[in-house]
Amino acid sequence: MSLKVGDLVPYFELKDQKGELFRSDTVIGQKPAVVYFYPKDETPGCTAEACSFRDSYEDFKELGAEVIGISSDSIGSHKRFAQRHRLPFILLADTKKVVQRLFKLPKILFGIYTKRITFVIDEAGKVVYINDSLLASSHIKKALKAIKG
Repeated sequence: MSLKVGDLVPYFELKDQKGELFRSDTVIGQKPAVVYFYPKDETPGCTAEACSFRDSYEDFKELGAEVIGISSDSIGSHKRFAQRHRLPFILLADTKKVVQRLFKLPKILFGIYTKRITFVIDEAGKVVYINDSLLASSHIKKALKAIKG
């Protein structure tokens, strides 16, 4: 079972699409955040989801929130994905699935991929909303609503 509403997000470190070390405490516990896990770069559903977050990114920023995408793909894959689709937010490479285990995420496709799931986190670092719908488009609208609420 994944983290639940009310849980504190555990500390983690991963490399971003630029190869730079991202420390979660620079965002989590400092301001609202949306951390979304997705199965794979460049797949139709994941690309649609990332582009929807891109298209609404300014709305999140206006609310003081940061968007962070995480998958098992490599730094290089994330770099190409971010460049190709002009993604302005942080993509983290969880190649060893360390953060996926910290968030206790369910697996799909014989444990190869992580299920699509979005966590909205308040400025204190607590989970305030979770969306695990297969419909990628629903994640963005509901995450924005949760941050506004």
